[in-house]
Amino acid sequence: MARKKARGIPPSLQHVWLAGGAATAVAVAAIIVKSEFDRRHGSMHRTFVAWITVPVLLIFGIYAVGRLADGMGQYLARRSIEAAGAVVRLVATGVGYLLVLIAVFELLGVSIAHLIIGFGLAGVVLGIAAQQSLGNIFASMVLLFARPFSVGEHIRVRSGTIGVVDAWVLGIGLTYVTLQTEDGLLKVPNSVVLASGIGKLDTPPNRLP
Repeated sequence: MARKKARGIPPSLQHVWLAGGAATAVAVAAIIVKSEFDRRHGSMHRTFVAWITVPVLLIFGIYAVGRLADGMGQYLARRSIEAAGAVVRLVATGVGYLLVLIAVFELLGVSIAHLIIGFGLAGVVLGIAAQQSLGNIFASMVLLFARPFSVGEHIRVRSGTIGVVDAWVLGIGLTYVTLQTEDGLLKVPNSVVLASGIGKLDTPPNRLP
């Protein structure tokens, strides 16, 4: 069984996972080296060691985040639809960069408590300023993983915002669901679709107007 699964993974994706894993190992090694040096030698040459390990952590950490996020995105895109891979890639990249940044500040001796408070305040401000956009992105994640409908299906959408619409699903993106109606293309925000009543209509497969 394991051999069959390995054969199903393209060489390019295997290379992405291996490169990301190797870069992660180097970044973690930099953190371990700095921690062990501080434990054994105290403050002696602490600044010198920090300025060696921090660039290593930044370079290999950022590379690892990019490779691993890209690998997860490609894997999910192969298993489901391309938009799911894009959403996971975006979230994984953001979380990965945040972890790298926290690790860098830890190596530099900056208080993590103050850093978390600063990120919390920045997150509140960003959340308020981009509430609608973030809401659509999270709604796209729910739609992609809950799968109330799939691309190519004929559905009926009941919403207080757009009324009752019969349409074919052409695509699910980070912010909009693209529908083909009798009157033309209609792009509906993901948050509106998620809050709507949705039913599938009986139509011949792949039959678009």
